[in-house]
Amino acid sequence: MSGDKKKFTYYPGCSSQGTGKHLDESIRAVAPVLDMEIVDIDDWNCCGASVGHIGGGQLPNLTLTGRNLAKAVEQGTQDVITGCAACYLNTHAGNEKIKADVKKRAAVNEALSEAGLQYDDNLRVRHVAEVFVNDVGVDKIAEKVTNPLTGLKVAGWVGCQTVRPFAATEAGGKYDTHDRPDFLDDFTRACGAEAVEYETPTNCCGGSVAVMSPDRTLHLIKDILQAAQDAGADVISTPCPLCQTNAEMYQDAINKEFGTNFHIPVIFPTQLMSVAFGQDPHKDAGLQRNTIRSEKLEGMAKK
Repeated sequence: MSGDKKKFTYYPGCSSQGTGKHLDESIRAVAPVLDMEIVDIDDWNCCGASVGHIGGGQLPNLTLTGRNLAKAVEQGTQDVITGCAACYLNTHAGNEKIKADVKKRAAVNEALSEAGLQYDDNLRVRHVAEVFVNDVGVDKIAEKVTNPLTGLKVAGWVGCQTVRPFAATEAGGKYDTHDRPDFLDDFTRACGAEAVEYETPTNCCGGSVAVMSPDRTLHLIKDILQAAQDAGADVISTPCPLCQTNAEMYQDAINKEFGTNFHIPVIFPTQLMSVAFGQDPHKDAGLQRNTIRSEKLEGMAKK
């Protein structure tokens, strides 16, 4: 990619306002370093991942997505990007359904017309990780590193939603595989850290079930933490804000339930990049927002 910045319309998603604020902050921090200009969708709304499946059929969910995309079109036809796995899954899927089905598009636009909006365009909805792979390039990330994270061992935990089902599809950018994705480990190595091999890189944490009924999902998170610990990881890196929250928030409960002694920080790959780019560990990387602080990573940051 050239030195000219490429412009994207950015959908932060609900988690950016709370538990995933450090993902949002670190995306905003590293984007200009990687020649990306991101402009928020004005007056964006929830994509429906949290509430859109509760009654009413498919239309309410699609209309929430349609409204965001209609608002995005008001700002141009550049690609829409998001860093949240659930936002990506829901918005990308909704966009493809609206574009492909005349009846669904008409129903969505009938609902949107109540707010004076319409979505008949052909926007692309993309995950930030896919943009890093396909538009920026791993080599570019490595070129921008001024503070290599030498000696940091990282377990790349992709989770399930970021790569399933779209990563290997044409509409999803064909940027990686579903079963053994490499992009997180590539980002880790580009930052100068060591990507450790372990057994659960795409395991599910239980998602929203973990929030509502953690007793049903603690064993899922335990397996992920155990595999990372057995591999000698200093931190776990995940692109998914729900995975990040669940894996950090429930470690005390897991330790109590299973007699383990986990205390493993779970960070975002953009936090790694921010520290590796020599940025402020708090203002840019948001490391102070992690429930379990990584003393090793924070110690590597330039103050």
